[in-house]
Amino acid sequence: MKDGLSLYKFFSMFPDEEAARLHFEKQRWGDSIICPHCGSKHIVECKDHKPMPYRCKECRKHFSVRTGTVMEESRLPLHKWLLCTYIMTTSRKGVSSVQMGKHLECTQKTAWFLMQRIRETWESDSDKLNGAVEVDETFIGGKEKNKHASKKRAWGRGATGKDIVVGAKSRDGKVISYPVQDVGKSTLHGFIHANVEKGATVYTDNWKSYRGLNGYPHEIVNHSVREYVREQAHTNGIESFWALLKRGYYGIYHWMSGKHLLRYVNEFSYRYNTKSMETLESIGDCISRMVGKRLSYRKLING
Repeated sequence: MKDGLSLYKFFSMFPDEEAARLHFEKQRWGDSIICPHCGSKHIVECKDHKPMPYRCKECRKHFSVRTGTVMEESRLPLHKWLLCTYIMTTSRKGVSSVQMGKHLECTQKTAWFLMQRIRETWESDSDKLNGAVEVDETFIGGKEKNKHASKKRAWGRGATGKDIVVGAKSRDGKVISYPVQDVGKSTLHGFIHANVEKGATVYTDNWKSYRGLNGYPHEIVNHSVREYVREQAHTNGIESFWALLKRGYYGIYHWMSGKHLLRYVNEFSYRYNTKSMETLESIGDCISRMVGKRLSYRKLING
């Protein structure tokens, strides 16, 4: 469980922009600042931090802790980046961009773009799940009857026209999940092969697309006859994650665009997978993930 760093303690630790800058630098570089352009440690600090705080003696380029990260070219103070990261990592069901805008004293649009850039860094790690692994899919979205005829969709299992998210959860706690186009055999088998180590025991419900799974011991619970647990066979763990995701959807966000759904799913997966971290450790992990990531507003809007 997180240590419950209160908002009061947060502001006591990071009262201003300078404290936030020093924390970002400490998390990124430790005790030795490194040029993000060439990797040199021969660095000089610029007077009054203009045009940027640091200059490399080797490549002669200026840089800051933002350089080469998802924060590059952002005009928002680092203090607001840090506060937004704190709020997002500690809000179990998420927080709306409207509310975040109030917290940060900025527009909803600015808060939304900021939050999407942080979500961009929260993509799942490449490590596969092992041991006992539960696999399931869920459906996200509004009721089809409320949509315009041109936007209505229809496909197989689940509520018609909703977006599909498939997920896997190891019994030791880690979740991997992301949106898919359908719940066909090739899609679900492909997801399992991509995210679960061969030889791991896979638990699913009795949906027909899971049948014929090769390379894994496979146990099924038959929900159609109200069988939900049979000794070790169940999908209760991944279903508890879906419940958390849907509480965020219906209670906080109310709607998630299919274009941006992956980032929202990443948010809930990341927060779930780091729930045992202390708050500052979680924030530090977020900062380390910002390096090498970019997301422009144009790319965000145009996809």
